Amino acid sequence: MPKKKPASQSQPQLLVRNARIKDIPAIRDLVTRVYAGTGMGTYSASMLRGQIHNFPEGQFVAEYDDLIVGYCATFQIGPEHALAAHTWSEITGNGYASRHDPDGDYLYGMEVCVDPAYRGLRIGQRLYDERRKLAQSWRLKGIVFGGRLPTLARRLRRFESPEAYLEEVKGNRQRDPVLTFQLRNGFEVLGLLPDYLPEDKQSLGFAVHLLWRNPNAMDAAEERRARSYGGRLPDTVRVATVQYMQRRVHSFAEFTDLVRYFVDVTSDYRADFVVFPELFSLQLLSMQDQELTPAQSIEALTKYTDPLKEALREMAMRYNINIVGGSHPTRMPNGRVENICYVCLRSGEIHEQAKIHPTPNEVYWWNIEGGHSLQTIDTDCGPIGVLICYDAEFPELARHLADQGANLIFVPFCTDERQSYLRVRYCAQARAVENQCYVVLSGNVGNLPKVHNMDIQYAQSCILTPCDFPFARDGIAADTTPNVETVAFADLRLESLRLARNSGTVQNLKDRRHDLYRTIWRER
Repeated sequence: MPKKKPASQSQPQLLVRNARIKDIPAIRDLVTRVYAGTGMGTYSASMLRGQIHNFPEGQFVAEYDDLIVGYCATFQIGPEHALAAHTWSEITGNGYASRHDPDGDYLYGMEVCVDPAYRGLRIGQRLYDERRKLAQSWRLKGIVFGGRLPTLARRLRRFESPEAYLEEVKGNRQRDPVLTFQLRNGFEVLGLLPDYLPEDKQSLGFAVHLLWRNPNAMDAAEERRARSYGGRLPDTVRVATVQYMQRRVHSFAEFTDLVRYFVDVTSDYRADFVVFPELFSLQLLSMQDQELTPAQSIEALTKYTDPLKEALREMAMRYNINIVGGSHPTRMPNGRVENICYVCLRSGEIHEQAKIHPTPNEVYWWNIEGGHSLQTIDTDCGPIGVLICYDAEFPELARHLADQGANLIFVPFCTDERQSYLRVRYCAQARAVENQCYVVLSGNVGNLPKVHNMDIQYAQSCILTPCDFPFARDGIAADTTPNVETVAFADLRLESLRLARNSGTVQNLKDRRHDLYRTIWRER
């Protein structure tokens, strides 16, 4: 339980607002307190990122004296799912709100919880009111959710069945601490949902299927007009991929001058993002007069980590462009060596994404170890993800990023010959199709004769799309000539992804069988 702040001259205020990414630790702590002893646990940070990214307008927090004391999570969904029997995992996409459908007619309420220490301030009512206001302002048909029955396990012995208990509460002959509140708020009962949340032992896994009908919902004629003439203008993100030539340099300044040239050029073309290849900083080892052992090479590179981060950060701000800085072998505080991509935003923020799966060569030559965290990165163009080379060959990684709301996935890669390159290319194209997202590849070309494991390079950098009518015929927005230094640009419409995910020829994200399978991430 959080400690209440000491009383001050100003009175504490209770505010309900949209949830933000920085609220995630506080929301996790809140959910832990609320469900302590129930066996249901809390949301992972990735799930909360997915909820906020997939539908930022529908996630609310109640803040009292700067403390998060309530949380409400919603998403849009169509009637074919909202009004049919379902489980919590199926309809929420295993807690990520990844089944959010911007064209859905109903709001689905996947969570409302209030800090037990602050009950009595009608926080739950305020959160329900915000949810209702959202449905009314968007003229949706209503709100649907599965309501818990937290006293069912304790009281069931007095009734013949869960259905009998439900009828007693509906008839106002029995009071239920949750359902009675929901009925008082205008919700009607559609029925019981068995096995809705098996972890909810207090409710014996049951939930009540509840519906609130919006009296201000559009009639059929209004809906046809809105769908014919309404909608937002398409939004476009311009991305640039640098196919970078490895060549000998004689100083760190010479290396950063080469990088700066490409940042300057892509900025002149008003790109929102520029991506460099994996391990492009190993070019710095060419400054040595003698060949270094792998261990010596790592130590030599380590001293450039901070200057490299600062140089990329300064360029991002100066040239007003978001830089996906390839990757750089980095000695971690605990002594591990990880292959890390530094993403420097034009706001001045620096984010890190470690490679999850080092290749056998990286392990052998550099003693590189895999990272343990894969998160989306918030940018001014929406959430993005980074998969470094080999990581693109593992489908569950890209799916994890898509569940967290990523529309663009950047893949810095480093391959020595065509077979290696094609493994990355084919898998990246598959990730774009599976997750209906854009995937941007950037690779090295050229040679570094005295640098172990960077002797020769092969690359054909590209910008890939899903394969459907709104996109380029072959799923390729831009391609490059193999093995020459160059830059490729593409304007990517995020609106096209929304259309593909919700009304495309195939709808891979929506059509997943959440009742059959899921991927569970262990977060440290």
